[in-house]
Amino acid sequence: MSTDSKLSKLWKTEDWLACWLGFIVIAIAAVAVLTQAFDFSALKFSTWHLWENVAEKKSLAAQINGKFWIKLLRTFCVLAVLFGAGVKLQGEKLKKYIPAFVVLFVLAVIVRLISAEFTLNRYLEWAFWALLVGLLISNTVGTPEWLKPAIRTEFYIKTGLVIMGFSVLFSNIAKFGLYGLGIAWIVTPIVIIFMWWFGTKVLKIDNKPLVITLASATSVCGTSAAIATGAAAKAKKDDLSLAISISIIFTILMMVFEPMIIRWAGMNQLMGGSLIGGTVDSTGAVVLAGNALGPEAEQAAVLVKSIQNILIGFIAFFVAIFFATRVDKTGDAKVGAGEIWTRFPKFIIGFFVASLVASFIFLPLCGGGDVKAINGVLDQYKNWAFVLAFTSIGLDTNFKSLIKQMQGGKILWLYVIGQLFNIALTLFAVWFLLSGVVFDVPVLDLYK
Repeated sequence: MSTDSKLSKLWKTEDWLACWLGFIVIAIAAVAVLTQAFDFSALKFSTWHLWENVAEKKSLAAQINGKFWIKLLRTFCVLAVLFGAGVKLQGEKLKKYIPAFVVLFVLAVIVRLISAEFTLNRYLEWAFWALLVGLLISNTVGTPEWLKPAIRTEFYIKTGLVIMGFSVLFSNIAKFGLYGLGIAWIVTPIVIIFMWWFGTKVLKIDNKPLVITLASATSVCGTSAAIATGAAAKAKKDDLSLAISISIIFTILMMVFEPMIIRWAGMNQLMGGSLIGGTVDSTGAVVLAGNALGPEAEQAAVLVKSIQNILIGFIAFFVAIFFATRVDKTGDAKVGAGEIWTRFPKFIIGFFVASLVASFIFLPLCGGGDVKAINGVLDQYKNWAFVLAFTSIGLDTNFKSLIKQMQGGKILWLYVIGQLFNIALTLFAVWFLLSGVVFDVPVLDLYK
């Protein structure tokens, strides 16, 4: 591959583009906050009450004023320009993307509006409503073809995570690193090995690429791990789609109900967030589920998942070797050291770069107050990116097509038993490392 071809990947591939878009948002937000020269804040619905006679709650009508429309327009323009540029650089046509994005953005506004209602907001996070709106459309009238160019779940999630990296201070990564390694790097390989054994020996599933793909999706981070491992194992497109779909469905359930169960069990934010980071499949869903418990839980969840995500390339590398030498037994598959870099999700690099910049440049020079103010602006752009992503997940998920691919229920049993084993083992690791019984408990400093 020529040098020009290699360099072009830096602005033509989704992972790298997510990094650049995230950095642009961070840079503009930092300039806006530090200079106070202009307002870059995105639209955020304040809590409103459906019943206007409740005096202590603002009505929706009170929020919709001139400032509201300015922020709405600014939010749309920023997102449309950034993601539109990203889509164009990937070789797609803007004339198809922009009209579809307008509709997706309108759906996202509806989601934010619904989720800000006082009663609804008390029980379910906006992520649930984003998924619900998308699912209602895709499983009733169906998602129209003209809307599909805007359904770019991974692109929105990756960009949102790079933006979020600015809020994760490196001191917390260093402080939490060994704990995260214990939770993520020890549990993950054990879960993969268990699911491989259970799927091939107990359930006797002949489709081995599907088994290893689903095992990786379950134990690491859903879609990204499934794509990397599926390619390494030469899984068919239908197998990959099935693994991702099952992961998404249970991610929805776990994202909504796992924080509720953790609260009911009385688990603290650090332990609860770490459990979420180690068990919820999707990286974006980890952020949202952790956020439902609180800021410390969100950071713990992201740190564990980020440390776990580092394994993706290595897992794909070893799966390729294993399938080439033991499963396929043809010896045709050639695996080089560069495969790790090829498979590695580059947006994770963006996440850590953003964290380093916040920790070692902005925090020492500007102080915790300014860093917190910058993150106040970034938090809303991150949330908008995730609303777009989870609405897209709902729009892209059809229950009827999934049921037809379940192969007698064995695949579903493989996921359910594997995920239960993953939860049990992760819970033990979290208790062992973070309960304070065996080791000292780390303290995550938020913007300090």
